[in-house]
Amino acid sequence: MPASALNKSPEEIFDVIGKLGEGSYGSVHKAIHKQTGHVLAVKKVPVDTDLQEIIKEISIMQQCDSDYVVKYYGSYFKNSELWIVMEYCGAGSVSDIMKIRRKTLSEGEIAVVIRDVLEGLRYLHDLKKIHRDIKAGNILLNTEGHAKLADFGVAGQLTDTMAKRNTVIGTPFWMAPEVIQEIGYDTKADIWSLGITAIEMAEGKPPYADIHPMRAIFMIPTKPPPSLKVPSDWSDDFNDFVSQCLIKNPDDRKSAKELMEHPFNTNAASSSLLQRMIEEAKVMQQESAKENVSFNELIRRRNGLEEEMDMELRELQLRYQTKRQPILDAIAAKKAHLADFDCTGGHSKPFNAPF
Repeated sequence: MPASALNKSPEEIFDVIGKLGEGSYGSVHKAIHKQTGHVLAVKKVPVDTDLQEIIKEISIMQQCDSDYVVKYYGSYFKNSELWIVMEYCGAGSVSDIMKIRRKTLSEGEIAVVIRDVLEGLRYLHDLKKIHRDIKAGNILLNTEGHAKLADFGVAGQLTDTMAKRNTVIGTPFWMAPEVIQEIGYDTKADIWSLGITAIEMAEGKPPYADIHPMRAIFMIPTKPPPSLKVPSDWSDDFNDFVSQCLIKNPDDRKSAKELMEHPFNTNAASSSLLQRMIEEAKVMQQESAKENVSFNELIRRRNGLEEEMDMELRELQLRYQTKRQPILDAIAAKKAHLADFDCTGGHSKPFNAPF
């Protein structure tokens, strides 16, 4: 992390123009570099969080230089926050795309995403790094239709001897059996998570997503590997690719480099397919925004009409009170006047009852 960056106020360098969402350890915002006009992503991390994990994330990002991994540009301190400046991916995550389009990805779209993710994983694994949190929400898309691995909040780095990890970190439904069992794991854990992510993109959610995470943690290592719910809806290549990723024994599981040679990957279409997918999502998002504007306008008009009716009602009440009060005053005066007279017509006098 550049020491000089820590002494500058990030607000002198960037204009933050909107919140994109929540990432590991902090919120993610869209920002513009004032000097160049470049659009960037800024993760704001409270410094009272686990600094060791933040430093680990920054260290991993600094070392990465791949078209398939989100780039890191620098870090800055602002009051009690650390700003981590990263590459901006304008189309959001694969998970975002599914929510906007209200449907899952087609097999062709999945293949293109998988191809880019495998490129990113091969790059990381060659550097002896494990991502450890592969899922649709951590696969970002740029407007050119390229997928990139993001959010190294739980990523880990292996030693030169590929020493095995013995800690449970990651998102439960995507976890490899060996990670859950804490028997140590290596880069093959990412391959399992990729297989689960393939199912997520095809079916909208990972296996066991409808049950409690703690029960899922028990079932993943004890049950047979999951597969696509309706295999006949998908090609043999896709079914086989998923099964190759989801082999229980990590030693028998293929590497990212080996999976790049799988027919499901080699037959993937060009990135233009993802560009069309992104454009469709963009159009739907704009239409949804227009609907929200129309709905908000309807609410505004209704509220305005209610306010107008309230004003008219208050005016009628005031007019009624204005006309009513003199009458009430006259009646009260008449009653008071009558009370001053006895039954003979004279003014009333003290009267002692005969009984």
